[in-house]
Formats: sequence, structure tokens, C-alpha cells
Amino acid sequence: MGCLFALFAGVFPRLALFIIWIARPAMVNSAFDTWIFPLLGIIFFPFATLIYVVLWTPGVGLNSWDWFWVVLAGLLDLAHWAAGATQRNQIPGYSRG
Repeated sequence: MGCLFALFAGVFPRLALFIIWIARPAMVNSAFDTWIFPLLGIIFFPFATLIYVVLWTPGVGLNSWDWFWVVLAGLLDLAHWAAGATQRNQIPGYSRG
């Protein structure tokens, strides 16, 4: 079941983070102080937020290698945003301005 969720999270990180938030709210609440940061994470950086929540250890936080994975996931989120911005030029009838 864990491998199925990992595949699902890789394809749909927003939905996976939402499912974790519904199924295990204590996991998200221990990683964040308020509900606004995970909500903004779902909107803007879903994969980095998902990795942050999964790697968070209560009482310890994140270690050096954990931060490596969060930064890597953030770079993947930024690459996703950049790829979406470059694909707009291929839309028929799209004008720049």
C-alpha cells in the first residue's frame, strides 16, 4: 500500500497532501504551527510541502539530509512552474501582451 501511495504522490502531490491532511491531521499539525502554510503549500509548492510533512519528525524536526530532499522537491516544483510558463507560447491564438 505504501508503494501505491508513493506512486500516487509522485503524480498527484496536491491530492496526496490533502489525503494526508484528512487521514492524519496530527502529522500535518505537528509539522506546521498554523493551517495557512500547508494550504499555501498545496497551492504553490505541493511536492515540497508533501516531502516536508512526510519527513518531519516530531520533537526533532528535519535533519540535514531531510532538508536536501525538501530543497530538491522545491526545485522540482519550480521546474514545473517554469515548464508551464514556456508552454504558453505553443497555445494557438495566444498573444504576449
